[in-house]
Parts: sequence; C-alpha cells; structure tokens
Amino acid sequence: TVDPASAEAFEAAVRQAKPLFLAAEGCQGMRLERVIEVPGRYLLRVDWDSVEAHMDVFRNAPAFQEWRALAGPFFTEPPQVVHSAQVV
Repeated sequence: TVDPASAEAFEAAVRQAKPLFLAAEGCQGMRLERVIEVPGRYLLRVDWDSVEAHMDVFRNAPAFQEWRALAGPFFTEPPQVVHSAQVV
C-alpha cells in the first residue's frame, strides 16, 4: 500500500527495480498489479523457483537492499508477503 498521490512515482520505482528481480537466481518473472477497488494498493507477483530462492537467496542479496531502497520509501504500511503455488 502506498499513498495514492505517490502512485506514479512508486510505479516508476518498481519499473526501475524490475531488472533486479529478473536477474535474481530463481526468479522466473515479476509483475506489479494495481488493485482497482483500493487506490494505492498493489500486488507484486514474483514467480520464484522456490520459497528458498526468494527467502534465502534474494532476500540476502544486494539486489534486495536495492529493491527496498527504491520501493520502500513509498510503503505506508509493511508489505504482506505470502507464498503460493498454482494449482489449476
């Protein structure tokens, strides 16, 4: 969640950070989705090979710190992280 007044700048920061994800070991892709019903709410979907690729590899890499430096200032509340698996 970000301040709706900062939405464009946040989206630009995520665009700038996209290569950090795509270059990360175990990342198969990422996308940012805007929640239509709630201004300032976003879903960042990152396709990882495994939870470990995200939690152990990426989160301990310099790229994670770069990502947080770009996007973190826009967050109005801590991001909620969930891991899921496609079943259908």
